[in-house]
Amino acid sequence: MSAPFSKGPSDPTVQPVPASVIEQVDAADTTLSNPKRAVVALGANLGNRLETLQGAIDALEDTPGVRVKGVSPVYETEPWGVAPDSQPSYFNAVVILKTTLPPSSLLERAHAVEEAFHRVRDERWGPRTLDVDIVAYADVVSDDPQLTLPHPRAHERAFVLAPWHDVDPDAQLPGHGPVADLLDAVTRDGVAPRADLELRLPE
Repeated sequence: MSAPFSKGPSDPTVQPVPASVIEQVDAADTTLSNPKRAVVALGANLGNRLETLQGAIDALEDTPGVRVKGVSPVYETEPWGVAPDSQPSYFNAVVILKTTLPPSSLLERAHAVEEAFHRVRDERWGPRTLDVDIVAYADVVSDDPQLTLPHPRAHERAFVLAPWHDVDPDAQLPGHGPVADLLDAVTRDGVAPRADLELRLPE
């Protein structure tokens, strides 16, 4: 009398998983366990500027698939493109993220964080409660009009380069080279470190 039918390892009806499927699963796992590095610039010149920047950092940390790994010192910056004393100065900072989100999803989250702080996009160079700009995402170089990477003007802005260099002295801006060299090439006029202010890394 034969043994009861059972699907054991040697059962010919159990097909092996194709290698291509295993590779796809491995690739997905690698993506999840190997997050990309992103650099985000923050700026605020209305309301409680320091509190707003800290709130933005906390909101980014609360995003699934995002971890804040580094927070720069705070800089105070004269507004660009407007008459002197016509609006308050900015507080600026740069945060380093590790994220499994693609750039488009990270951009959506950046806009959502801005909107949570009642950002209004009504005039260029106008005052704003909060700016959240993706400066760089891994080594991606893209001219997508929705999200140009790296940020098209980051290489000439001391209020981005100075705090970024503080938090990551060896940083490279894709397509432009070392941040330290870029910072040496721009003026720091109107961009001053605020050693008396501090943003904290989310716990």
